[in-house]
Amino acid sequence: MLKSTNTALIIIDIQGKLARVMYNSDELFRNLAMLIKGARLMDVPIIWMEQLPNKLGNTVEEVSQHLHGLQPIAKDVFSCGQNDEFNRALADINPENVVLSGIETHICVYQTAIDLLKNYNVEVVVDATSTRLDYNKDVGLDKIRRTGGQITSVETVLFELQGKATGEQFKQLLNIIK
Repeated sequence: MLKSTNTALIIIDIQGKLARVMYNSDELFRNLAMLIKGARLMDVPIIWMEQLPNKLGNTVEEVSQHLHGLQPIAKDVFSCGQNDEFNRALADINPENVVLSGIETHICVYQTAIDLLKNYNVEVVVDATSTRLDYNKDVGLDKIRRTGGQITSVETVLFELQGKATGEQFKQLLNIIK
C-alpha cells in the first residue's frame, strides 16, 4: 500500500524537444503536474532526474514549475538505478515503494524499473509516462509487468496516498485533480 511515509516519486527525463515530441505530450505534462502537486501536498519525497541536460535541455516548464525548491540529478545512463547520486538520494529516503513517471517508457522508465525491482515495490504511472511512438509504451509496460512491476494511474496513486475522503488535505487533493 502506498503511503506518504513509505513511498518515493521519481520524475524521469521530461526534457526539451524530446519531451515535446512524446505521444500526447500535453496530456503527459498535465498528468505529471497533477502527480507532482499531489505528491507535494502529501509530503512524498521526489527525486527529479535529467538525462544529459547539456544535450537534451532542461525539464519543460510545464513540469519544472511544480518542482520548485528541488534540484534535478543529471545522468548519462538510461537506468536511474545506475546513477550513484540517484542511489544515494533513494537510500536517504529509504522507501518501500517507488513510483516511476517520465520518458521514455520502454527505455529509461523500463530500465529503471528493472534495476529497482531488486529492492523495492515499483509502480509505473501509466498516464504520467510516454514514448515517441505509442506502441513502444505498450512494449515497455508489458516488460515491466512481466518482471514484477505494477502499473497504476495518477488518480490511483494520489487517492491511495490520501487514504481517506475527509479533511483539508482531501479537499486540496480534489482541487488538484479537477
